[in-house]
Amino acid sequence: MVVMLYKRLVSSYIFIISVCLSIIIGAQSNAAESPTEQTAVFAGGCFWGVDAVFKHVKSVSDVQSGYTGGKAATAHYEQVSNGNTGHAESVRVRFNPNQITYQQLLQMFFTVAHDPTELNRQGPDEGNQYRSMIFYTTPEQQKIAQSYIKVLTASHKFASPIVTQIVPLQQFYPAERYHQNYCAIHPDNPYIMINDMPKLKRLRNKFPALYQ
Repeated sequence: MVVMLYKRLVSSYIFIISVCLSIIIGAQSNAAESPTEQTAVFAGGCFWGVDAVFKHVKSVSDVQSGYTGGKAATAHYEQVSNGNTGHAESVRVRFNPNQITYQQLLQMFFTVAHDPTELNRQGPDEGNQYRSMIFYTTPEQQKIAQSYIKVLTASHKFASPIVTQIVPLQQFYPAERYHQNYCAIHPDNPYIMINDMPKLKRLRNKFPALYQ
């Protein structure tokens, strides 16, 4: 009788432990499926202005200027500026998808940060390094970007065709320190005043709830 009671207690104890473990594992699994931070990479002309736009967006935790599309050995401004390295001046954006969506970032990229109809140039800057690109980091980002461009095209929002390329992110190379946060550090630079300050004004006007 004592032995049987002991076995029942042991069985109950094992059952309780297994239930607790399953709850813990399930919680860990859900946490893995719902990351609190994601990465998006965009190229839309000189990275000074694109960087400034996303730095003024709520729920964006970090923005860094850099080079994407070429090799590590050529990820230096002096070489990239020649336009023959395969790199595009880009920005890496880290954001909380629970507070701002990837599609909202795309809306800002297309309507505020740059002109997606300009081929291999942006404003006064010309060259392959200034091309319009989306470097997706997940298959979901690829689908969202492709669908969004289709919607923009069908709506005839732009008078000219959208030339933005959508490619997988291979590697992001941070730019030199003096390029980081350039707009905020040099607000009186004539280039910044003419080309980039208007972008921040449009961001504030079009997305007031997300502007910071």
